[in-house]
Amino acid sequence: MGAGVVKSGGGKRRRGSRRSRAQPMAEINVTPFVDVMLVLLIIFMVAAPLLTVGVPVELPKTAAQALPAETEEPLTVTLSADGEVLIQTTVVSRDELVGRLRAIAAERSDDRVYLRADGSVPYEQVAQIMGALNAGGFSSIGLVTDVGGPALDGPDGG
Repeated sequence: MGAGVVKSGGGKRRRGSRRSRAQPMAEINVTPFVDVMLVLLIIFMVAAPLLTVGVPVELPKTAAQALPAETEEPLTVTLSADGEVLIQTTVVSRDELVGRLRAIAAERSDDRVYLRADGSVPYEQVAQIMGALNAGGFSSIGLVTDVGGPALDGPDGG
């Protein structure tokens, strides 16, 4: 795919001339461009998971697959092990949670919210936060978990 030399005259020889005139062949080499794009793709694939909310939570492990990517930054509500409720990275009291969620829902076009709850939090508290999310205008609630949990689909999955 490099530059080469093309003989002019289409292979016909003139009488009496020993050499035909050579012309440089101009070609664009796209291999370096493809290499750079693949490196950038790998960089973004590695960096994208690091852009999620940075509240330390010990997520439960499940066999669920990841959801497809979105156009809008996802709203994340976190329930930490000590019972604190956070919207993205801001601590919010339980009394003002529904009001804040309504204000956020009015500004967003997507009604999807992700709930991250520590694995040690009782299910009752998780259900209460889910009810507050629904009352705040978010009808599509995704529970965030870690991969690597039991699949529960056979004799080994128990």
